[in-house]
Amino acid sequence: MGKHTLAKIIQNMHFIRRMLLLQFVLLFIVTGVSAQVNKMPAYPLITHDPYFSIWSFTDTLNQSNTKHWTGKEQALTGLLRVDGKVYNFLGESLSTLQWISPLSNEKVYAAKYATEKPADGWMNEDFNDNGFTPATFPFGAKSGNPSTQWNTKEIWVRRNFDVFDTNISHLFLYLKNDDDAEVYINGEKAFECTNVNSGYTEYELPQPVIKKLRRGRNLLAIHCTNTGGGAWLDAGLATKTTSPGILQAKQEAVNVTATQTKYLFSCGAINLEVDFISPLIASNINLLSRPVSFVRLAITAKDNGIHNVNILFGANSAIAGNTGTEIMKATAYQTKNLNVLKCGTEAQPVLQKKGDDIRIDWGNVYLATPKQKQYEMKLTSIPNIVKDYVRNGFFTTLYNDSSALDKDILLAANISLFTGMNDNSNRAVVMLGYDDIYSIQYFNQNLEAWWKKNYKTMDDLLETSAQQYPAIQSACDSFDNKLYTDAVQAGGETYSKLCVMAYRQSLAAHKLVRGPGDELLFPQKENFSNGSIFTVDVTYPSAPLSLVYNPALLKGMLNGIFDYSKSGKWSKDFPAHDIGTYPLANGQTYGEDMPVEEAGNMIILTAAVTKAEGNTNYAAKHWQSLSKWVKYLVNDGLDPKNQLCTDDFAGHLARNANLSVKAIVGIASYAMMAKMMNDKSAAAYYDSVAHNYASQWLNLADDNDHYSLAFGAKNTWSQKYNMVWDKLFHLNLFPQAVYDKEINYYLAHQNKFGLPLDSRKTYTKSDWILWTATLASSQNNFEALINPVYLYATQTPTHVPLSDWHETTTGKQVGFQARSVVGGYFIKMLEWKWKSK
Repeated sequence: MGKHTLAKIIQNMHFIRRMLLLQFVLLFIVTGVSAQVNKMPAYPLITHDPYFSIWSFTDTLNQSNTKHWTGKEQALTGLLRVDGKVYNFLGESLSTLQWISPLSNEKVYAAKYATEKPADGWMNEDFNDNGFTPATFPFGAKSGNPSTQWNTKEIWVRRNFDVFDTNISHLFLYLKNDDDAEVYINGEKAFECTNVNSGYTEYELPQPVIKKLRRGRNLLAIHCTNTGGGAWLDAGLATKTTSPGILQAKQEAVNVTATQTKYLFSCGAINLEVDFISPLIASNINLLSRPVSFVRLAITAKDNGIHNVNILFGANSAIAGNTGTEIMKATAYQTKNLNVLKCGTEAQPVLQKKGDDIRIDWGNVYLATPKQKQYEMKLTSIPNIVKDYVRNGFFTTLYNDSSALDKDILLAANISLFTGMNDNSNRAVVMLGYDDIYSIQYFNQNLEAWWKKNYKTMDDLLETSAQQYPAIQSACDSFDNKLYTDAVQAGGETYSKLCVMAYRQSLAAHKLVRGPGDELLFPQKENFSNGSIFTVDVTYPSAPLSLVYNPALLKGMLNGIFDYSKSGKWSKDFPAHDIGTYPLANGQTYGEDMPVEEAGNMIILTAAVTKAEGNTNYAAKHWQSLSKWVKYLVNDGLDPKNQLCTDDFAGHLARNANLSVKAIVGIASYAMMAKMMNDKSAAAYYDSVAHNYASQWLNLADDNDHYSLAFGAKNTWSQKYNMVWDKLFHLNLFPQAVYDKEINYYLAHQNKFGLPLDSRKTYTKSDWILWTATLASSQNNFEALINPVYLYATQTPTHVPLSDWHETTTGKQVGFQARSVVGGYFIKMLEWKWKSK
């Protein structure tokens, strides 16, 4: 063969490879590899349970540091080095903060405050604040040991700061507040929130606020309201600069599937794929329970040349801490086939904290790679990475090679890859896992995670996970495709995308735990609400996902309430609201009961398990409790007294028409189970009561062209989402004409981002919209109701894990985030599944 012929063949081969690469990139960008969603409010990366949950809150992976779902920073770091250049593709932890107005833990600074409402314009620079009292930040209750005590309900604070350079492209607010806060810069409202931030939370401020800054003296003004409990206020402003020598990788695409989040980056001559895989396959309890995620890294050369590439992947020790200020202890070691880095707090206060806006500070995070030459593992720090890896290409450590004790440790893997080879040297996989030692306390007994039934140690689990990775990857691909195609058949393309968005979030708000009798427990944390555990009215909207894929998970959610009812610690005629505050499940901690709500929920959900499993085994086991609760519904459910329902944020309501529907459906659900158990007399009695109540309901709730929010409250309305079980169970309580009447009314009362919950406010709950839409008798009407929800999910200005409570006029989050209730999106798929049986 001549040189020219050989050259021609090589040239053709290069051309073919370029075309194949181009096709791949286009496929990734347009459709993704088994991917369906490319825009979310926040992107799930490492998602397993309420504590081991890491997200990207921005559309590009290197725009901000990754965070726990609460918003607390839990940084992952990713750098690619090729041809003497370093590209950042994951996080911004190599950026340097430059304070404009420091936090109190950076520098003591003066301010002025008032505890009685000042005159209008108090937030403006020209306001006369002589009546304000001089003080220093932070402000708070005495128990928190603040610089300035704050004991009133409200506080108004003014602080001057100087700006020397107004060439600012990004401005960040750092805020620790308890509770509600309004922040102004030079009179312009910069930020507001109606929640507690028990740790410092970062918010990027919009451009109009940045433009209000001017050279010289400026004003930061804050109004904070303590709605209950403790009080605290501290705030600061900063910009960020990227460390010299680091280039930003260009994110070309992101695609999200049910179990995976896939990114494509351009780094000079290299294309980089970064795939985060959390194998939460609900039908596989063993796999679902494992707290191990995979990060797959793969490179290709744009120029078809041979390139030596180094990738640094790091996990910050804050993943294993609550406040980020704890002393962390890290070790490096090897197992039979793996290099392992392990890190946790030195103190290890196992199960000593409970609450909502907290993170785990016991157990250990693990970073593991195969024991091969291409992987180098070190315990290091971000400053050290900047000094050595970025500037000189070295990968060194500040610590002993096998141990470290510090507040801020980076668990890092340096991976050598090559392009142009015929083996697998252009790809790598790292594992990130967490061993929490004990997961929850259950009636004063500490319980372990379910995965410990099969694996003695975390090392055993990591070894097994590494060996099974190819099979796990294949299983995830298959599951993701099936979920998507099934959802399309059930409700259409838009509906399928909503299911993909909801899937991992819903499951990762739970923890698979091994009960005292070897039973499965699947408690959820009531995220970003009050932190309750085994909350009945959170289980209720979450249930459809588990009913579609694995009813054992729903039983794991219900078991806690049934056990509590049988324990003698709960003797009321209706179920408890919860059995504690996560992770301590020792008895109800919520301050008020929801009698009709919880009784209806427990009966309906047990009936759903009965229908899904095709037998009454679970119902029979708990028949005494169910029989007690159904009697309560018969006595008090048709016309409910003034009480809370699951939408407790809307306040108390007497004669709640939708709550009455729940009671009626609950009674009929009990009759359905009694019939399956061949208890003919009970079935006939309760079925008759339910139908009689349904007939009365039609008169009580009638409001001409729709049905009212509350009996007797004319010209009001609400979503009757509880009716969906009448349709799914084929109870025939309400005729189709009732559904149609309501749907037609709803279609005329939607806003841009969805149907309001009821006539009192313009906010909504997206899970309930999906339930309400399932009442529609046509696909067109179903889509007309869910399309605004998808618009909200893809256009909301609030970048947090999907919030189920949002404003229908603006698309902004009102409250709640990262909650399991988005599992309720699967209600339409459940209807489709049960129809096809």
